[in-house]
Amino acid sequence: MGFVPEVSSVSVGSPVVPARRALSEAPLLAAARGRRPARVPVWFMRQAGRSLPEYRALREGVPMLEACFDPEMLAEITLQPVRRHQVDAAILFSDIVVPLKAAGVEIDIVPGTGPVVEQPVRDAAAVRGLPVLEPEQVAKVAEGVGLLVERLGETPLIGFAGAPFTLASYLIEGGPSRNHEHTKALMHSDPQLWHELAARLADVASIFLRAQLDAGVDAIQLFDSWAGALSERDYREFVLPHSARVLEEVSGYGVPRFHFGVGTGELLVAMRDAGADVVGVDWRVPLDEAVRRLGGDAVVQGNLDPALLHASWPVLEAEVRRIVEEGRAARSHVFNLGHGVLPGVDPDVLTRVVELVHSL
Repeated sequence: MGFVPEVSSVSVGSPVVPARRALSEAPLLAAARGRRPARVPVWFMRQAGRSLPEYRALREGVPMLEACFDPEMLAEITLQPVRRHQVDAAILFSDIVVPLKAAGVEIDIVPGTGPVVEQPVRDAAAVRGLPVLEPEQVAKVAEGVGLLVERLGETPLIGFAGAPFTLASYLIEGGPSRNHEHTKALMHSDPQLWHELAARLADVASIFLRAQLDAGVDAIQLFDSWAGALSERDYREFVLPHSARVLEEVSGYGVPRFHFGVGTGELLVAMRDAGADVVGVDWRVPLDEAVRRLGGDAVVQGNLDPALLHASWPVLEAEVRRIVEEGRAARSHVFNLGHGVLPGVDPDVLTRVVELVHSL
């Protein structure tokens, strides 16, 4: 029998929905709601970041997490790929560990490694000692969203958060992990403690998303980056209830909800069942096969292999055309990569991919 979460400490019910920009005809939002806009919309995960020289210049000497709490800097970094590539959406420049850092967890992003936790969370005392995130602790992020809403014009802004499983994995492992052995061990050996931790992290994700939504983001994406390490059975028992609660608690805002993980081909249906309006597909599963698994009414996002941005243009062009064609099996399709932009990619290649997608 699956876990039924207790009533959250986060308030439930319909939120007071703030006024939003009237962007119903924006291709990304139209596609996310199951319509077929005049062109296939395209954006890229990690489109703002190390592939852009203007990003590297702006961030020089500024630690990653410091940049994430600087409203002007995060707004400018978010805008850079929109100006350069003419993508159909901006995604907030942030990191999935930002709300943990804001709450007071001792965590840092180490260059070349990723998020590293000073004291891994592996017992009841550590779980119960985790601080609770308060909305005012992410006020600087919300301020950056406000700046972006003013400056983006007709381009939608996607907000995001890390899903409870992925946040838990960082906390339990102490950093990135290939096998997630400590996470899986705790999950199976002490399910009650696991669900307590995951419920706390669902609160964190919900509060962080609500702060962004109250500030005006037009869609949200829940990243469960490491969920692909799980079997479908484990996902449904240990993860789905908590991700579903996060997605449900922002449903009253009426914005599209994207859900994405790496290596989640066997979890696509379960991730949709968690409450996603748009299911992100990595490069391992062709989009038409993903649609077959999800049903023809599915809205999908993806799924160019990021490594192929280093290939010759004829190879890359053929792949882009194939993916757009396979995406036509879905009710609608948002073009993206199957994961994030790699640091060494030529930005001009990304611009050329956007132009190609828009032409098809």
